[in-house]
Amino acid sequence: MTSLIQTLSQIVGDAFVAEGLDAAMGAVRVSDRPDLAQFQCNGAMMAAKAAKKNPRAVADAISARLSANPMFAKIEIAGPGFINLVLTDEYLSGFANGLKGDDRFGAAPIAAGKTMVLDYGGPNVAKAMHIGHLRPCIIGDCLRRMAIFAGYRAIGDVHLGDWGTPMGMILSELEINHPEWPYFDANFTGPYPAEPPVTMADLEVIYPRAANACKDDPARMDAARQATVELQDGRPGYRALWKHFVDVSIAGVKRNYDLLGVHFDLWKGEADSHPYIAPMVDDLRQRGIAIEDNGAVIVPVKTDDDQKEIPPLILYKRDGAVMYGTTDLATIVERVNDFNPDKIVYVVDQRQSLHFEQVFRAARIGAIVRDDVELTHAGFGTMNGADGKPFKTRAGGVMRLEDMIGMARDAVVEQMKSANVAQDMDDAAKDKVALQVAVAAIKFADLQNQRQSDYIFDLNRFTSFEGKTGPYLQYQAVRIKSLLKKAADQGFKPADAITVNDEGRALILLMAEWPETVEMALRNYTPHVLCDFVYRMANAYSSFYGNYHILSEGDEGLRSSRLALSALTFKHIELALNMLGIDIPERM
Repeated sequence: MTSLIQTLSQIVGDAFVAEGLDAAMGAVRVSDRPDLAQFQCNGAMMAAKAAKKNPRAVADAISARLSANPMFAKIEIAGPGFINLVLTDEYLSGFANGLKGDDRFGAAPIAAGKTMVLDYGGPNVAKAMHIGHLRPCIIGDCLRRMAIFAGYRAIGDVHLGDWGTPMGMILSELEINHPEWPYFDANFTGPYPAEPPVTMADLEVIYPRAANACKDDPARMDAARQATVELQDGRPGYRALWKHFVDVSIAGVKRNYDLLGVHFDLWKGEADSHPYIAPMVDDLRQRGIAIEDNGAVIVPVKTDDDQKEIPPLILYKRDGAVMYGTTDLATIVERVNDFNPDKIVYVVDQRQSLHFEQVFRAARIGAIVRDDVELTHAGFGTMNGADGKPFKTRAGGVMRLEDMIGMARDAVVEQMKSANVAQDMDDAAKDKVALQVAVAAIKFADLQNQRQSDYIFDLNRFTSFEGKTGPYLQYQAVRIKSLLKKAADQGFKPADAITVNDEGRALILLMAEWPETVEMALRNYTPHVLCDFVYRMANAYSSFYGNYHILSEGDEGLRSSRLALSALTFKHIELALNMLGIDIPERM
């Protein structure tokens, strides 16, 4: 099914062509003045300039050609040549009934056959997840869902921080405290223990202790660096113990992501890029792209057009250690080798923009990616407390992610009591709804903001069942679901055909915006556009529900048509919420 705006643009474009003008001038958009029209075309002014004609005369000629088409109820010229369009309810009824059989609501799979790799999440091994990990996973998972809808083979990679000096710090700390462990015996031939000798709780204590020791004692720092080198060189005992660190960390990370309903296709980390580093650097050096500079190996990436200084990308430090830029560049090599992607998108704090600029330039200079591959850093702002600074616990520390989810769930329980939501359920069902609503509150609160913007974390506002919140959207969706169930229980069926009139026109016109809305949201990596859309739809249905009787309507034709419109609206809200990663409870 072609989108309504595409259909209108084709029809108006044909009218421009008939007047000897460019078809592109016939592009139609949703009207800026819904009090005057449903759609508008602004191309007459530009077309007139190119043809050296009067804009009003061009608009009049286009209007005259369009007036013969029965789909238009009204065509008016405004200002210097804006063409305002209003469609007939008969045409909108046909459009609405076309949507009933289209699970995509007119949005074409524009990226079919293409591959997108999304890098989001980025938790570190041996460290507890904190609220700083919230935004990348929520935004990244939403972009992955949108990409799948658009037709991409979308691959989400968590990209663990598992391969650097922190690993060496932990290894050397444990070797000091547990020299008897087989992992530290150079003569041990294995096999190494299958059960991890440490838990995630242990690692959360060991790492800060080791980091502080290294900070205070240069000898300890040297030992940590040496352990890191030996780990990366493949020392068997270190590798076996490190694998335990990764496994217990992933188990903890997955619990948090499962609570949030965030999905990853790949559970890879920096370590997976290690086999690609030496061949990549050797190749870049042989081609003169990577050069030696004071003992380090670098890739100069600055250009004459730069408005600010862009430092070179360091591949090897003087001591032979690799940098984050090295592993990120090698990871691009790995992803090209494994997936041949058309796009690679990094959902990472926008403060890392310089880093990604260096990596992307090096990838292009080194021809690591095809010229047509899009490398994008979809940066984001910070989640702040009421003081406008990054959100902290009351004690001033960084809040653990699971603690924040628990806080949100507790706040939702209180909001449910105040709003008399789900109070007739048993405790298990009520707890399930509370978690679903808490996750919706957290996700929508984040996604509704411009991705690059900072925002204030306000738990009371985010968990409210009123206003622009996740719980409000869930409540509206559950209300429609409940209505449809009651109708079925009473033997009332939705009409086979929807009749558009004053009652449902606003909802159908809003649905017509969907294809362009979801395409724009993915093109710009801006989930807030999708949030605005589904909130407008929930509000439009709330007005419809408040203005018209449905189950109590005595006229069977009106009742069945309103039920059909309700069912279509639920289907659309469900699709949009799923793309945001928000579940709709069975009941509330």
